Amino acid sequence: MGKNVQLRIKAHEYVCDNEACPVQTVAETFNDFLNANRRMTQRCEDFICMLAMETSCEGCARICQAMNLYISGDSVIRFLTERYEDQPPPVCGETIGIDDFAFKKRCRYGTVIVDEATHKPVAILDGRDSNTLKVWLRQNKQVKRITRDRAGAYASAIGEILPDAMQIADRFHLHQNLLEVIQNVLKSAVPADIKIPIDQIPADFQSPEVNQTAKEGSKKK
Repeated sequence: MGKNVQLRIKAHEYVCDNEACPVQTVAETFNDFLNANRRMTQRCEDFICMLAMETSCEGCARICQAMNLYISGDSVIRFLTERYEDQPPPVCGETIGIDDFAFKKRCRYGTVIVDEATHKPVAILDGRDSNTLKVWLRQNKQVKRITRDRAGAYASAIGEILPDAMQIADRFHLHQNLLEVIQNVLKSAVPADIKIPIDQIPADFQSPEVNQTAKEGSKKK
C-alpha cells in the first residue's frame, strides 16, 4: 500500500528467584515472527532475501525503498550471508555436474560443481584448469558419474583421478557435437558449388543476385 507499518510489541522479562540458577533473567522471544535483535519481522526478511535472489542486492534495496521499506544493499548482503552460514554444509553425492564460469569475463574464471540429486552447488573452485579440479576430486572419491562440457582439462583430470567414473556430455554440448559432425560430413560429401543444367531451372526462378539487384534499384528510385 506504500505505507510504513510499525509494530509495537511488549516483550516480558522474567527473573528467576533461584540463586543457583545460572540464568537470572529470561526474556520473552517471538520465534518465527521476530528474531532477536531485529527491527524487521521474519516474513519481511524472507521477502527481501527472495527479491535479492531474483534480482540483485542493490536492485533489491532500490525496489524496497520504492515500497517505503528502507534498507541498504549492504544490509541485504548481510541477510543473505547469515542465511548461508546457517545452512548445513553441502553434501556431495555420486553424480555431479561440472562447468566453468567467469568471475570477470576474459580476466578470471572459476569452476562450479553441482550435485545432480539436489541441484545445489557443492563447491566453487578458483580456476578452470585440471590441477584445481584434481585436488577436489581426490577428496571426493565417491563420485561415479560426472556431466561436463567439452573442456579437455576437465576430461583429463577426471580420467586421471577417477578413471572408473562415467563421463557424460550435457545436452547442449551433445547437440553441439552432433552439429559439428553434420557440418563436417556435408563439407566432405557435398561440393561447394552445385551446378544445375539450365533446362532444369524453373521458368519463374530468380537467383538471389537478381533479387538483390532489384531491391537496390527500388531503393534508389
